[in-house]
Amino acid sequence: MPQGDYIELHRKRFGRRPDHFERKRKKDAREVHKRSQIAQKALGIKGKMFAKKRYAEKAQMKKTLAMHEESSSRRKVDDDVHEGAVPAYLMDRETTTRAKILSNTIKQKRKEKAGKWEVPLPKVRPVAEDEMFRVIRSGKRKTKQWKRMVTKATFVGAGFTRKPPKYERFIRPSGLRFTKAHVTHPELKCTFNLEIIGVKKNPNGPMYTSLGVITKGTIIEVNVSELGLVTPAGKVVWGKYAQVTNNPENDGCINGVLLV
Repeated sequence: MPQGDYIELHRKRFGRRPDHFERKRKKDAREVHKRSQIAQKALGIKGKMFAKKRYAEKAQMKKTLAMHEESSSRRKVDDDVHEGAVPAYLMDRETTTRAKILSNTIKQKRKEKAGKWEVPLPKVRPVAEDEMFRVIRSGKRKTKQWKRMVTKATFVGAGFTRKPPKYERFIRPSGLRFTKAHVTHPELKCTFNLEIIGVKKNPNGPMYTSLGVITKGTIIEVNVSELGLVTPAGKVVWGKYAQVTNNPENDGCINGVLLV
């Protein structure tokens, strides 16, 4: 038998005290005065937190009351019919206006734009900080713990130089630095080994983006000048975005899909 059910069992067998509901009513009535005393005597951060909580409760109560009043209130219908007004059932019958066409065109363009920038992996599992970094102890007695070693694949660029060890907070191991990615073109159905230009966005946050961490779902920029892609104006496309579709540190390489 699980713990805590004995009170409920006792109530089912013997019922409540004869004066239970009267005592409960009195306790609820005293609760208001008790809360008032706490509000008057609470100081500092406790007072601020209590006031904030009460403010939120009152705001919610006011909203609830307003909703109930709105549902029960009756409003007078405006019976004045304006000259030249069209009945509701004839509103969209043979009266296609210029504004209607324009709004439809804008909606269509938005849909096309949204479809154009859809990514292969819209949702990815967030990576915890403990999984992303490993604490490095430093100092003569190994007591300082402000350094972190990145345990995921990274990109640092061609002219990268490490900071002096005294000032380097985030250590990116050279064994986990990647410069190339296997990128698949969705229309050509071919895979190319392309150079990485930079990390555009890591879904786990801006800090990981600035560090150049590459995890599953990261948007990277790759050099596609070898593919010979051209714009409608006839210019050669140099860089395009691609999304990483694997965990590079496990597979030993970066696989991605080009966003076209």
